Amino acid sequence: MALPVLSSSAVKFRRVLAHFPQELSLAFAYGSGVFRQAGASAEHGENNMLDFVFAVDDSVTWHMMNLLKNRSHYSFLKVFGPKQISSIQSYGAGIYYNTLVPCNGRMIKYGVISTDTLIDDLLHWKTLYVAGRLQKPVKILTQSENSKLQAALVSNLKSAVTAAFLMLPESFSEEDLYMQIAGLSYSGDFRMVIGEDRSKVQNIVKPNVPHFQKLYSNILQDCPQVVYKHHLGRLEASIDKSPEGQFAQLMALPRTLQQKITSLVDPPGKNRDVEEILLQVAHDPDCGFVVHQGISGIVRSSSIVQSAKTILTAG
Repeated sequence: MALPVLSSSAVKFRRVLAHFPQELSLAFAYGSGVFRQAGASAEHGENNMLDFVFAVDDSVTWHMMNLLKNRSHYSFLKVFGPKQISSIQSYGAGIYYNTLVPCNGRMIKYGVISTDTLIDDLLHWKTLYVAGRLQKPVKILTQSENSKLQAALVSNLKSAVTAAFLMLPESFSEEDLYMQIAGLSYSGDFRMVIGEDRSKVQNIVKPNVPHFQKLYSNILQDCPQVVYKHHLGRLEASIDKSPEGQFAQLMALPRTLQQKITSLVDPPGKNRDVEEILLQVAHDPDCGFVVHQGISGIVRSSSIVQSAKTILTAG
């Protein structure tokens, strides 16, 4: 998942990483400061804020060490100590952000998430907050030999492809697929209506198709519905839209999304099992829309709580 980045390689990112406690199971940089984007963000390029996520095995210990090294990064919450900071971290998407931090001549923002919370999100899409970030190209800076985490990272990408297949028509282009995948974590995010650029997904995908190809090529090559036309340099897909085909894909979705779909379709009190409800959805001509609504429900709740947390963590 480590991919080429803008300008001078990973050196500048590693210099940033050197300012922090090194007990990290995963660290990655993402966003317009790392990968070129079309639109307004492209004009700023090298001056864009650098965004990082740090996954740590023990949040309390990591925040304790970081408070000793980088106390100024924290809002007024630092006076409550590492246990309280970790407690606040656990709400919403389970990530704690320090933002507008000057570092090596650039402004950075970094989020801290526990390794277990990250694995849970990657496997089950509990909030799709960090899992959604990792469905798009990122620059991996360090990664431990945690086999559960490595398997979860791959599982998240496979789930993104499955969800996209359910929402796309029978035939589509490679760019259509990446647009659908990149849009998953923005579905239902109220910031896409209020603050963020609505054309953000297109701006992310169009300049970065080669990065998406590197991220998803292994998964797509193993996918029976997809044919790579190497001589034409493009991907062609024909998705099985029969109820049987859609049911198989629905059954492969992450657990939280299956539960969201179930709650949308099953009236309260009926208590049918998940498999029965997903079979009903598989026969529905609006199956893709139901999947989209389920994803929107996950993203909406986590984005609202996470944004409310920012008031405290950013001061």
